[in-house]
Amino acid sequence: MKLFGCICGLVLSLACTADPALPKPEEIPVYIRDDVYEDYLKFLNGRPVLSIVDFRGTTMRRDVADMVLLQQALALGGFTRNFYYQPGKFNFRNTKMLENGDSLLSFDTYWLTDAKAMSGKVYISEPVVLRGEYLAGIYTSPENLPVLRTRTLAELRKFSGVSTPKWRTDWETMSALALKELIREDEWLSQARMVHMRWVDFMLMPFFHDEHGIYQLEQLRLKVVPGVAILLNDSRHFVVSKSHPYGRLANEALNKGLRILRENGRIEQMYKQAGFMLPKNSVQILNPPAIEKSELKPALQPAPMSNADERYQ
Repeated sequence: MKLFGCICGLVLSLACTADPALPKPEEIPVYIRDDVYEDYLKFLNGRPVLSIVDFRGTTMRRDVADMVLLQQALALGGFTRNFYYQPGKFNFRNTKMLENGDSLLSFDTYWLTDAKAMSGKVYISEPVVLRGEYLAGIYTSPENLPVLRTRTLAELRKFSGVSTPKWRTDWETMSALALKELIREDEWLSQARMVHMRWVDFMLMPFFHDEHGIYQLEQLRLKVVPGVAILLNDSRHFVVSKSHPYGRLANEALNKGLRILRENGRIEQMYKQAGFMLPKNSVQILNPPAIEKSELKPALQPAPMSNADERYQ
């Protein structure tokens, strides 16, 4: 309750603008993927972001939780600048903007391996997801019954998957599974479309709350394989630009706030309520750490794009 009161007390001092059409000179632009921003607005439903203490909701997902977590941590750390959201198709362009100082920070977390590759140009925050905590769901087309019946790593190896080496931890994990085929596609939306169309059998995505395990984005529908998960054995961090005028202040405030939230158990509570972190032993991990070196193979080279993949490029 003390932490709740502290956060609520900061609501009036940190107004996080929800309307991307009304920028003010003192506001800091935030570049966010449009589908994440839409789910974020639906989840808030008009509530001040700093008042959120319950992360359950139909549009809640890991990246939406990251947006709320980041703003609450900044506020607790004393960073009171306002943000102006600019939704769009940013993805990897956001990384260049961070390195160049055109963007203050990323509202989505990075794998530590990816963050370290740009550590000369960004600050890396305290971890928000600890190593060993990130379990990913195996998502496939609702009509792909053979994949939906998968219960073992040997069965999963009969299928094709899609990922990108730009997400180092995802790619190294997927390629080490020794799948029938691993296709490279750098855009997340294109990955989801390929799985929806059954050009590829599955992709990895964070778990989230849905009674039927269905993820839907406009016409795209994916279904999680029940009872199993893949361990992505790395930590997740926010990154802050070293070149931005407010970079140092934002980084100091962010880490201070994250430490407060960690000590109070709020980070774990947030991710559990969001459906991202699952109850212990609720799923079978197909690639537990104990077998990583003995059973899994070295990373594969990206498979070339097929003609089918190029239909919508």
